Amino acid sequence: MRSNRIRTTTFAATALLAALSLTACGSETGSSESAKAGSAAPAAHQAVKESRPPAATAAPEEKTTDTGGTSKDTAAPPARSDGKNTTDATKRTGSGSGSATKPDRTPVTCDGGNTRTAVTTVSRPLNHLLLTLTNTGDRTCYAYYAPGLRFDDAQAAFPVLDDSKPQAVVTLDPGQSAYAGIGLTGEPGAGPSPREATRLQVHFSARNGEGSTGTPVSLTLPSDTYWDDNGFVTYWQTEMADALTY
Repeated sequence: MRSNRIRTTTFAATALLAALSLTACGSETGSSESAKAGSAAPAAHQAVKESRPPAATAAPEEKTTDTGGTSKDTAAPPARSDGKNTTDATKRTGSGSGSATKPDRTPVTCDGGNTRTAVTTVSRPLNHLLLTLTNTGDRTCYAYYAPGLRFDDAQAAFPVLDDSKPQAVVTLDPGQSAYAGIGLTGEPGAGPSPREATRLQVHFSARNGEGSTGTPVSLTLPSDTYWDDNGFVTYWQTEMADALTY
């Protein structure tokens, strides 16, 4: 009987020890798993942090310094409606407030305002003068018909020699000259006696041939110039020789 109690006690003690041993093992295993889980969480968090891309860093604002030493922002030139840079377009086309205006080159009528007129003596033919008209302007000018001449205070214009009319209107580019010959007297005894003159007025014919146009000029005649009513002046010629042919 006594031996049965001892065996029962021994068995109970053995069972208790086994239970305690299992409890301890489970507790250690749980603690180990918890520790592993706890250590894995920060590692995963760290991995997430490292896998995220770094935040974009704003580029520093670009500045420039003018000649006065003051820092100021650099601004792009305004864009046109077609998206092109207006500064570049202005450079290519040459347009803008500083662009030059194309000068007017329309031909005009030769007159005292755009020409220089001179009167000189010639050795041949006798009793002749040469009238030279030079374009001093920046446009081409037309020397229409013949010059209108008046000696001193004469009331009537000096006669024009119709036979000297050229085939085309004389055209003078800047710097070019035209010529007209002046026969001072006619046949001897054909009219009043020649009279001396000191001044010569030169008028310029209009395009339609009726009257004069523009600014006339007044020239000093060579000394000992005598003229009469039977003299003549030729049409404007492009060659000096043609003006002195008559």
